Amino acid sequence: MSKSLFTADPNAADAFKWVDHFVATIPYAQASGMLVTHLEKGRASLMVPARPTWSGDTERNRIHTGCLSVLADTTCGIAVGTALDKLEPFATLDLRMDYLRSADASKNLICDAHCYRLSRSVAFVRGELRQPGSDEIVAVANATFMLATANSRRKDMEPGAEAAPTSVNKPIVAPPPIHVVSMEAIAEAAKSQKPAIPEGRSPYVDFLGVMQHPQVNAGPIFRMPFKHDLIGNPMLPALHGGVLAGFAETAMIMHVVATNPHLERAIPKAIDFSIDYLRSAKPIDTYAQGITVRQGNRVSLVQVNVWQDDPTRPVASTRGHILMPQ
Repeated sequence: MSKSLFTADPNAADAFKWVDHFVATIPYAQASGMLVTHLEKGRASLMVPARPTWSGDTERNRIHTGCLSVLADTTCGIAVGTALDKLEPFATLDLRMDYLRSADASKNLICDAHCYRLSRSVAFVRGELRQPGSDEIVAVANATFMLATANSRRKDMEPGAEAAPTSVNKPIVAPPPIHVVSMEAIAEAAKSQKPAIPEGRSPYVDFLGVMQHPQVNAGPIFRMPFKHDLIGNPMLPALHGGVLAGFAETAMIMHVVATNPHLERAIPKAIDFSIDYLRSAKPIDTYAQGITVRQGNRVSLVQVNVWQDDPTRPVASTRGHILMPQ
């Protein structure tokens, strides 16, 4: 994968050499052709080239919102790394995406991220996603990251900047599973599984390989089979946090479709999406199940739990608003 790197500070290239290595070792970044386009202290810009694979709806030629989440998560993480005086491990606590408009699947996607506040334990990052040829913002990302150590002193990126409201300010407690589902019931339901979306309608869902199991208790269960391209941390190894978000968004949208038969071929659009990461996701199959918190005529609020080998120990908890097709 070729990478282009531009920095405002001529001396910054040496300090940020780790970024090229970091991106080059992420299987998902390799599979997506992700490019680093700009780096400076506390800031990063990445680009994903347009590919038919990233389409979420071929009939409307728009990028799957999960692709935006993966790019935002990666770019925000790199912005945190450039903000640190000394590089150390860190992990995403939560990510919120607000989708302002649909992204054209025939155009590249760019994310600019800024680590605007760095405390002893937590980094706060904002990101904006755009497409070439337009100043209009496609989506806005807000993320928080937990730093591995709290001993070293760090400088705030912007003195006096206030931290944005975030779930890190309250105790993070793993929610109970939405439905009590045994792995035996899931295995039985898997015998009659089908693709979550008819093949070819959403190439990104095809890329993730998302399968839909029949209704178990109150709703269908979705499965994302493991494959090497989904890894975001090859050291652990662990699935890419953005991939988990993309899978959860797919489950959220398809839950709405499954529980509203009148939608027929229409694919609802996500308005916003937030995910809390509860633990690292292992390189194994991943499952998700949703519940409709509230459904109106125009908007539906859906919560989704994501787990792997134990439904009582979710790896992520998500929720989002869905715009119902009219």
